[in-house]
Amino acid sequence: MSDVESDGSPPLYAEAGASWYWLLAGPVAALMMMLVQFKAGVGFQPFVPALFLVAVSGMLAVQVKAARVHTSVELTDTSLRQGTEVLPVQEIVTVYPEPENSVKAAGFMEKWQGRTLGVNATGPLEQWQTARALGELSGVPRSRTPIGLRLTGGRFVQAWARHPEALRAELTRLVEARQS
Repeated sequence: MSDVESDGSPPLYAEAGASWYWLLAGPVAALMMMLVQFKAGVGFQPFVPALFLVAVSGMLAVQVKAARVHTSVELTDTSLRQGTEVLPVQEIVTVYPEPENSVKAAGFMEKWQGRTLGVNATGPLEQWQTARALGELSGVPRSRTPIGLRLTGGRFVQAWARHPEALRAELTRLVEARQS
C-alpha cells in the first residue's frame, strides 16, 4: 500500500469518525453532580462538579480525537483514505457487491480462538471477507460495514464505512470510469 498524501481534490465521500458533541457529556456530568449535591443537602461545593467536568470531558476528548484520526474515511478522485492509510484509487481493480454471507455470523469462538474464518452458518465466505482491513486498526471498526476490494497484484482488502452503499457506489463509479 502506498502512504501518499491526500491530493487536495474535493472529497466524493467523507466520514469524520466521531462527533465532538460527545464532549457535552462533561458539562452534563457536572450538572448531575450538582443536582446530587443539592438533593443530598450538602449545598454547592464546586470542586466535585468541576472535577467531573474536567475528567469526563478530558477522557472523551482523547477518545473523540483518536476516533477522528483512526476511523475517518475520505474518498477523492485519486485516493481512498481510511484512518491514516491512503490507497491510490488506481490500485483498485474490483469493488465487490455486498456479500451473501456475513462474517458476523461466522462464529465468535472461531475469531476468539484465532482460527481462520472460512464457513459460517449459511455458507462460505468471499475471499475478500478474510482479508485485512484498510487502516492501522486490527479489523473493521465497530459500527462500520466492510466493502471488498481487489487490488493490483491480486491482493484483497476490506474498505469500510458507516454508509457502505454510498462509498461502494462512488468507488464503483471511479473504477468503472478508469477502466472504460
